[in-house]
Amino acid sequence: MKILVLNCGSSSIKYKLFDMTTKEVIAQGGIEKIGLKGSFLKLTLPNGEKKVLEKDIPEHTIGVEFILNTLISPEYGAIKSLDEINAVGHRMVHGGERFSESVLLNKEVLEAFTACNDLAPLHNPANLKGVNAVSAILPNIPQVGVFDTAFHQTMPDYAYMYAIPYEMYEKYGVRRYGFHGTSHRYVSKRVCEFLGVNPVGQKIITCHIGNGGSIAAIKDGKCIDTTMGLTPLEGLMMGTRSGDIDAGAVTFIMEKEGLNTTGISNLLNKKSGVLGISGVSSDMRELLAACANGNERAILAEKMYYYRIKKYIGAYAAALGGVDIILFTGGVGENQFECRESVCKDMEFMGIKLDNNVNAKVRGEEAIISTADSKVKVVVIPTDEELLIASDTMDILKK
Repeated sequence: MKILVLNCGSSSIKYKLFDMTTKEVIAQGGIEKIGLKGSFLKLTLPNGEKKVLEKDIPEHTIGVEFILNTLISPEYGAIKSLDEINAVGHRMVHGGERFSESVLLNKEVLEAFTACNDLAPLHNPANLKGVNAVSAILPNIPQVGVFDTAFHQTMPDYAYMYAIPYEMYEKYGVRRYGFHGTSHRYVSKRVCEFLGVNPVGQKIITCHIGNGGSIAAIKDGKCIDTTMGLTPLEGLMMGTRSGDIDAGAVTFIMEKEGLNTTGISNLLNKKSGVLGISGVSSDMRELLAACANGNERAILAEKMYYYRIKKYIGAYAAALGGVDIILFTGGVGENQFECRESVCKDMEFMGIKLDNNVNAKVRGEEAIISTADSKVKVVVIPTDEELLIASDTMDILKK
């Protein structure tokens, strides 16, 4: 069975084609700059070589068509005919309260998903464009939606509600939803397989640390709390996002700077975080280089970034009533030993003992990085959201 996974952003489409008999990726790539000058498709050939194909891509349907034609092209193709694709799985960002698991996409489901557009005005309409594009080109192919918010739907009400007038929840659905759910679900399940333990009875804290970052508290395989909120702006300090901030500071800045809601959203989402504090970059690799050169603001940004992660691990250990496994994933979590080392430093009182020698060698691979006598297992598990989307799609087709 072959499954195509699509992740459609406002001006990009990432894709992976899986052969599910071996769970192997047989084609992958992405389109950038949709609707802009200089749009292109970048694909990875089986030998690992990258190839860039330039083409004018004014909108998503033409983009999806370009991807499908590339998949069957004599030069770069991975399959002979589009009939070989059994289904398409989509990353869908915000499923609100309607979706607590992945679903086969039909008219009714898509209407319910569209009703969540207010909650993710940048992402949901883009996800929908991908679905519509596939429907236009391959009208008979089954499509499955896998929602970023679904895994967090098991949170209790006292964890997801905000302490604002209750009618804000009733009228507009204002509450914590959480994101990166597909990643948190994949790694929390995978770490139990890796360690050979049953998820039931385990208290796990999963740290998805990348340009966007979130942490989840997972008990018996179910999420009980997570750092992101109504939007992906709450929680950790991120590449360009502020994370937690006093709401009073937000209105104060709006008044002083004469900003409207779009202006303040732009400031908090795109100009804050690591970039805003360091003034260097939103990329942690560039930040670490600036720290090594003694840049004081970069050093401050790095300390703030790690401190926020550490603080949430402590909070979630309290919420879980202890912790058995702490897991790092995402671009930074998987690849930067400095982040893991700083976060776990001086945490012995919680039963966390990192093996610094092992930790320093681990990049993007599954590994236990705590010492043999550490009460808490600290583990690196690379995330694979696309594989989970493909697996969910296959499971739904078999029902």
